[in-house]
Amino acid sequence: MNETRWLNTPLLEWVFYGNFFYGICAVAQSMEATLQQRFLLSGFSYYGLIFLATVLYYNYPYARKHNTAGNNPRTAWYIRHYRFMFWNQVIITLILFIAGSLFLYEQHSLFENIDARQWLLLLLFPAVAGLYYGLNVLSGKYNLRSIGWLKPFIIGFTWSGLVTIYPVLWQNIQHGERYIFTLIGTLLFIKNGMFVAVLCIMFDIKDYASDHSSKLNTFVVRLGLRKTIGYILLPLPLLGLFTFITYALTHQFSAMKIVLNMVPFVLLLAAAASLRKRRSMMYYHVVIDGLMLVKAACGITAMLLF
Repeated sequence: MNETRWLNTPLLEWVFYGNFFYGICAVAQSMEATLQQRFLLSGFSYYGLIFLATVLYYNYPYARKHNTAGNNPRTAWYIRHYRFMFWNQVIITLILFIAGSLFLYEQHSLFENIDARQWLLLLLFPAVAGLYYGLNVLSGKYNLRSIGWLKPFIIGFTWSGLVTIYPVLWQNIQHGERYIFTLIGTLLFIKNGMFVAVLCIMFDIKDYASDHSSKLNTFVVRLGLRKTIGYILLPLPLLGLFTFITYALTHQFSAMKIVLNMVPFVLLLAAAASLRKRRSMMYYHVVIDGLMLVKAACGITAMLLF
């Protein structure tokens, strides 16, 4: 395919296969959601920890050594760069451990005023993220990832908690304030979760053959490609677009602000339609995952300039 020539470059492989791009997206979408909820941006240390924790988490299933790559270019890349990725995980873990220990030592008084709701929010999303891969106790087959149709929504739920709830929750804890559920915060949580869930369903199209052989009942395995696109991948973004336009018009958003926030939904629809053709793995990473960064850029620009 023509796309393979310009997508499969060493730099893109490092950024996307190494999962550094997910860290960038987590930071960008955290900044977007913070501004949209009318809060000030957090400091460099907060976003640095978000970046590192995201990279660590997404590299977790690839940390073990693979003996064969099969036809998977990503697994082949991990085999070639196993030593680097292993030490990358070790170093990130050490940085997070040291940073967390120093924070608890210096700021332990902050946790004395955290109420039950804040503790619940703090622990809920890491717990769900851990259960997604399983706890490696007795058997690794008991995990949320094995529930094919639920998998995209688990990822969307956890991701949305990271980028929508945590930035505000962190500022609340710093200032000794309670976390308050707001209309805009709830809508953003649903919007961000839905956006990522749709991207995950798109990724399941790439994995159709392996999921089918392992009897993992993802939407594309259960419904087929055409029905997945027609019944899920197109209606969900359209519903999100309609909801956003309704909210924007009732809250007197400027025309430019509306247009900028519509761009990710329109591109999401175009990306869904493009998957009727067979695409390379890097296409999914650059084009499909790239929509997360586009969404964040559009949202941040709309908040800062309009």
